[in-house]
Amino acid sequence: MTARPRHRGRRRTVSVLAAAALLALAACSSSADIEAEAREGTADPQAVSVDTSPDQDRVHTTVSDEAVALLPPGAFPDGVLRVSVTQGAVPLAFYADDNTTVIGSETDLATLFADALGLELELVVVDWSNWPLAVQSGEVDAVVSNVTVTEERKQLYDFATYRVDQLGWLVGADSGLSISAAPDVAGLTVGVSSGTNQEQVLLSWDAENVAAGLEPVTIDYHQSYNDAVLALQSGRLDAYVGPNPTAAYSAATSPQDFAIAGTTNGGWPATADIAVTTVKGNGYAEAFAAAIDHAIADGSYAEVLARWGLGAEAVDASRVNPPGLGS
Repeated sequence: MTARPRHRGRRRTVSVLAAAALLALAACSSSADIEAEAREGTADPQAVSVDTSPDQDRVHTTVSDEAVALLPPGAFPDGVLRVSVTQGAVPLAFYADDNTTVIGSETDLATLFADALGLELELVVVDWSNWPLAVQSGEVDAVVSNVTVTEERKQLYDFATYRVDQLGWLVGADSGLSISAAPDVAGLTVGVSSGTNQEQVLLSWDAENVAAGLEPVTIDYHQSYNDAVLALQSGRLDAYVGPNPTAAYSAATSPQDFAIAGTTNGGWPATADIAVTTVKGNGYAEAFAAAIDHAIADGSYAEVLARWGLGAEAVDASRVNPPGLGS
């Protein structure tokens, strides 16, 4: 197979199945920098310049013969890798200025994985709650959508890790809140998305507080991040817990409105991983892991994370089906 150039590759097709409002974005040099500067109100929206036009100059990698050799016989006969992403969560995946083309860190990483496997990439935008159906039905081949490895999910899916899972506690800029442990959320109204590992962390913290005689958390469910942000702005939420990249971008972009009150590993009290998700037993996970390792080795992986200010969430190597939440 012919190696592809690192930049300015072929344009990718985007199949749109869901829609949400486009958020403005800016970033600092890393997630940690974003959080610290957001707290201090010194975030510089020009620290990393992100192109939000539909004509993306995506980072590319070359074909990995090792990764391709790990694909099962007859895989991807049309040469197309169909990947589910969830748009609307900056900087993970969101619509460009044309409100049609999906861009973001997850889409750029999916591009690298497809490159390394020698495949064309088709991004299929699916609501996050519907990704299990999309991959189980064969509508997509894999999910690159901030999915955390859990023991329950491992019964149905195989995983190849590509990021460390970090959660961010987004609050109003003037809230004065600092959140690092269960007692810090006692008596608060906290927004969260159902069916996520952040929901499990919040429920565990709430149970811990109730057992200790502290006030319970009022949990307000929001499947749309944009809706949660509006609820936070209106004062209906004291905090929102979700993927740290999204929360950190909101705080960095609008430090007059938002701040990061703290971060928690998504696997609290253990460490959780974000992974490419495929149907269990189809043989794709090992190939994806090799593709990820290939991108790590040649620097394209680090280049993508740096582009979106997510260097703090990098992994040294991909792992197939590591211990997940609930183990």
